[in-house]
Amino acid sequence: MHPFEDLAAAMTRRHFLAGSGLSLGSAALASLLGSQAHAGGSPRPSGGLPGLPHFAPKAKRAIYLHMNGGPSQIDLFDYKPKMNDWFDKDLPESVRKGQRLTTMTSGQSRFPIAPSKYKFARHGKAGTWVSELLPWTARIVDEIALVKTVWTEAINHDPAVTYICTGNQLPGRPSLGSWLSYGLGSLNENLPAFVVMTPSWSSKVDAQALYNRLWGSGCLPTQYQGVALRAKGDPVLFLSNPGGVDAQARRRVLDAVSRLNHHEFETLADPETQARIAQYEMAFRMQTSVPELTDISNEPRHILELYGPDVHRPGSFARSCLLARRLAERNVRFTQIFHRGWDQHGNMAGDLPAQCKDVDQATYALIVDLRQRGLLDDTLVIWGGEFGRTIYCQGKLTRDNYGRDHHPKCFPIWMAGGGIKPGIVHGETDDFSYNVVSNPVHIHDVNATILHCLGIDHRRLSVKFQGLDLRLTGVEEHHPVKAILA
Repeated sequence: MHPFEDLAAAMTRRHFLAGSGLSLGSAALASLLGSQAHAGGSPRPSGGLPGLPHFAPKAKRAIYLHMNGGPSQIDLFDYKPKMNDWFDKDLPESVRKGQRLTTMTSGQSRFPIAPSKYKFARHGKAGTWVSELLPWTARIVDEIALVKTVWTEAINHDPAVTYICTGNQLPGRPSLGSWLSYGLGSLNENLPAFVVMTPSWSSKVDAQALYNRLWGSGCLPTQYQGVALRAKGDPVLFLSNPGGVDAQARRRVLDAVSRLNHHEFETLADPETQARIAQYEMAFRMQTSVPELTDISNEPRHILELYGPDVHRPGSFARSCLLARRLAERNVRFTQIFHRGWDQHGNMAGDLPAQCKDVDQATYALIVDLRQRGLLDDTLVIWGGEFGRTIYCQGKLTRDNYGRDHHPKCFPIWMAGGGIKPGIVHGETDDFSYNVVSNPVHIHDVNATILHCLGIDHRRLSVKFQGLDLRLTGVEEHHPVKAILA
């Protein structure tokens, strides 16, 4: 068929679907936007799907602090004093059990044990072990539930972070924030429901790349993707009007574009057209709301001091945490902060302390700030990476320095706030921090727990795509971690 004939045929099919009583586009739009029940009723301004939340949520919003690269559990939360006697001895095969290795260490002639060089101490009512590298986090252990036994099948960075963010190692699926935005809608008409920040990091390692598909909407309409806040220039790309264009002129342009888009939707009934209309309008409102959000000049001095000196530096983790609190105040549904550089294949003694210094005080401040404002009770905070690190050394081993490879079989994540039981430690690993001894928690279980805190049954939140019912937590049996739920 000639290309023009093919286009004409496609247009004819679209007109048929749009004009028929079985308009697929209109049905999909009603389902996706969740603004009306099929039986009628008034629109819901916040969007979301009918019937959600499935039950009363403990949390209205969530903040996810992702330590991209894989923090070393052995040097931070998983205290293994017996390893001191194993210094430079080979990891027993009975522990490794033939498990998969990365190509970065699979060629090593031996796998020598590298005990942590850092001191640990018990903190809080539960006596939670925390490394000296996290003195500020140690102060809030009574607020958090530490899960030491999270595991994943992915052993390399990109599949692993894609997996934990979207529920699949292959790109193209909706991210956690997109699922929440799609299912629950927005609580603020002037800001996106899903905001992302990618602050700077202090270690000198080359950090893994972050792709916007990690906060993308996948097969969901694009209005549900995350909006990235930048540290320099416009907080959001193209937010400012071009030179010579004032707000009134921009409004006239948007009105004209909106009329064209509405005409296109009436003609073709393509749900993505409605997504474009909503995005144009949101962008116009953000021209006022985003500058107000990012202006911290009115924050009290004691609050700025709480977050530490880095809060004055745009693009720092501390500034991002303060903005996350401001977003929570404004009822933004989901905020995700990706802090890169947690990939210590060597120079653990130099790079890991720098990474911890970036995030430690700011993380503490975020929890304290939310609590003192009455927001922690209905805000879920998550801290963690995509996998852990090996007990054996990668590269040269000394008492004072060492490196660690990727380890997917056990690593820690902690949660605090809405829906979470505070001051507990869940799960245990073996003496080598290599295998789970009790209470394994798959990353799908982690995401099921996050959804549960926000009132969602993970098994009932899905979207049809390519003949499948896709959901964040996959098709196998997974459950929220009941032991850490309040």
